[in-house]
Amino acid sequence: MEWLNEILNEISKCSQTKDLELLRLKVFGKKGLLTNEFSNLKNISDDSKKQVAKELNDIKQKIESILTTKKSELEEFELNQKIESQKIDVSLFNSSLSPMYGHPINIIFDKIIDYFVGMDFSLKYGPLVEDDFHSFEALNLPKFHPARDMQDTFYFNDSMLLRPHTSPVQIRTMEEGKLPIRIISPGAVFRRDYDMTHSPMFHQVEALVVDKDKEVNFANLKYILEDFLTYMFGDIKIRFRSSFFPFTEPSAEVDISCVFCKGAGCRVCSNTGWLEVLGCGVVDNNVFKAVGLKDVSGYAFGLGVERFAMLSYGVNDLRSFFETDLRLLEQF
Repeated sequence: MEWLNEILNEISKCSQTKDLELLRLKVFGKKGLLTNEFSNLKNISDDSKKQVAKELNDIKQKIESILTTKKSELEEFELNQKIESQKIDVSLFNSSLSPMYGHPINIIFDKIIDYFVGMDFSLKYGPLVEDDFHSFEALNLPKFHPARDMQDTFYFNDSMLLRPHTSPVQIRTMEEGKLPIRIISPGAVFRRDYDMTHSPMFHQVEALVVDKDKEVNFANLKYILEDFLTYMFGDIKIRFRSSFFPFTEPSAEVDISCVFCKGAGCRVCSNTGWLEVLGCGVVDNNVFKAVGLKDVSGYAFGLGVERFAMLSYGVNDLRSFFETDLRLLEQF
């Protein structure tokens, strides 16, 4: 067969697996060279058909063996090339990296914290493993509230749990009884949820302002949130919608005009022109009773850092933040 040596030569010179696959199809495909040879057996006399068929099968086995060996070599070569191209020497200093090089969650965290520290808020942190009182009871969450359901919260056998929000930090701060209180509590929280916009572990920043001054009211809350959201997202519209939270009364959810369509309506905002970004309200008196505070007033609000990062950077899948893909991180 005239084509045999030519094919063997092409296989030996092949440098990519995709080219090798094309050669395989050229020989064994429906209209392949060897396929045609087998089809021509019907035109050969019975005396020589057996001998020709044996020769064709030998050729078939020979080519298959060579292709298998060559494919293994090329796959190993291509894998080594990929590993080499993605190799990172963490000990090398890279002068091209800007001071802002980092994870988008940390960048947004820093931006949020910078704002509130500049507004005279102090930072407060608390334990990741909490008890029922600080996580629910003191926050006016009754036993039957859905947030206590096992589908939402990670419980341990001893009734301890992974905190589902950073609100326990607010309770612990109020228990200290030192007024005035003006804090933000940033940190990781945990819930039994996982999809494009939810993760079992994510980050929150919650704020609490409490004082004996009755002027700590919703108007104060509205002013600081409008200023904060303008700082984060620029020239946007802001609206407050009446809502319900057990630990605040009155309560509201805060929306901003869609940062993607500028309020015109798109798929991201479900054609409403608005995006929900945080919840807020005036602290309920039952919360103050639980921590032993009297004749005080205050407000609180909380936000998801990942949601702010998704809106700030146009990332549509929250899980991307936790996949450590350098192609994503290098954009920041």
